[in-house]
Amino acid sequence: MSSAIPLNVGIVRSAGVDADAPKRVLLAEPRGYCAGVDRAVVTVEKALEKHGAPIYVRKEIVHNRHVVETLRDRGVIFVDETDEVPEGALVVFSAHGVSPAVHESAAERNLHTIDATCPLVTKVHQEAKRFARDDFDILLIGHEGHEEVEGTAGEAPDHVQLVDGPDAVDKITVRDENKVIWLSQTTLSVDETMETVHRLRAKFPNLQDPPSDDICYATSNRQTAVKAMAPACDLVIVVGSRNSSNSVRLVEVALTAGARAAYLVDYAREIDPSWFEGVRTVGLTSGASVPEILVEGVLDMLATYGYGEVQPVTTANETLVFSLPRELRTARS
Repeated sequence: MSSAIPLNVGIVRSAGVDADAPKRVLLAEPRGYCAGVDRAVVTVEKALEKHGAPIYVRKEIVHNRHVVETLRDRGVIFVDETDEVPEGALVVFSAHGVSPAVHESAAERNLHTIDATCPLVTKVHQEAKRFARDDFDILLIGHEGHEEVEGTAGEAPDHVQLVDGPDAVDKITVRDENKVIWLSQTTLSVDETMETVHRLRAKFPNLQDPPSDDICYATSNRQTAVKAMAPACDLVIVVGSRNSSNSVRLVEVALTAGARAAYLVDYAREIDPSWFEGVRTVGLTSGASVPEILVEGVLDMLATYGYGEVQPVTTANETLVFSLPRELRTARS
């Protein structure tokens, strides 16, 4: 999965507006695609190869503009709900997961389904079902309206209450303070989530923790790398889309950890040259649904502004790989 041993994190604070200080880029590692995103994108690509265009995908397969536009150009049709898919057609469920009601709707329309839900999201779904069976009140920490939250809550709608950040804790009530557990969306800020948990535990002292961490290893690793480099950065650029929760969190983490400024961009062309005024050290990272080609585009642009020195900041090594859905696995000979 990932190593817990910090690697290559010795960074000297930049000299700020010192005109003699060399310009440099601190490049976060790990960054970009996680195992769940890679599995989801490859799932759609393999489905195209096997079945031909068009194929349908419910919601965005992952929250990245470039990935979605590239797949759309190859014949993928993205829909909001299964009732937009022709009866009997093939539909892929996104990496964020879906509720049982969506599976039922697809079955009613005789749709052929391939489930590209990230296995780490599926783990949270299983936890929700397990604790609902045991009649717990489940406090789901996450962002209202996010597809992952809707899918998880849909597993046990009578038992789940959404807690959208620390300030939402005061509104929460439970039936039995001895049977309360918290779960979380996988792509949240680790620090903000633990602040929410702290407030929940102050209100419900017997609050139980999930059996294992719900925030995924990749989200946590990318935030750790940003925390390591941010204090040395005059500017941090995060490559990612605005509807990507984990990408947005990286901007917040960079600012909280000490970066003077931080911005989110989909493409290098969105970078404003005025951001570089007085900047000697630029930090660069990308969200878990971002292909590396977009980071390379930003590095090329930074080089044209004199930021040619690139120093990796490595805090973990990721080796986890998820198998494709069974419908797309190559049969062994």
